[in-house]
Amino acid sequence: MAIKSVIELVNQAKANIENITPQQLKKELQSENTILIDIREAEELIQNGKIEGSVLAPRGMLEFYADPNLPYYKPVFNPEKRIVLHCASGGRSALAVQSLKSMGYDHVAHLDGGIKAWKDAGFDVA
Repeated sequence: MAIKSVIELVNQAKANIENITPQQLKKELQSENTILIDIREAEELIQNGKIEGSVLAPRGMLEFYADPNLPYYKPVFNPEKRIVLHCASGGRSALAVQSLKSMGYDHVAHLDGGIKAWKDAGFDVA
């Protein structure tokens, strides 16, 4: 059995999810209907900053925070809202969007290129 590379998994995920640009995200964040979830680890925020208004939900806890049947559930994971995930460069968030979609979240996308793309587009971080 051949082992798939992470790059293959990420590319497969990206083919099946909504990928948005930093410019699209900037526009969407003007709406109260969009929630931005940062799935990086806390140390990454300290090192590289964060997009203002984003909510931290580290990748290792994401599904637990998103499951309303668990005590870990975070109300920010409102299935009626538009949820956009981001990480450092877009790999983890692409896989995470695929996971949320399989849980039943319909209005979910990821920032293609992650916070790196956000910074490269000239947008500020806190």
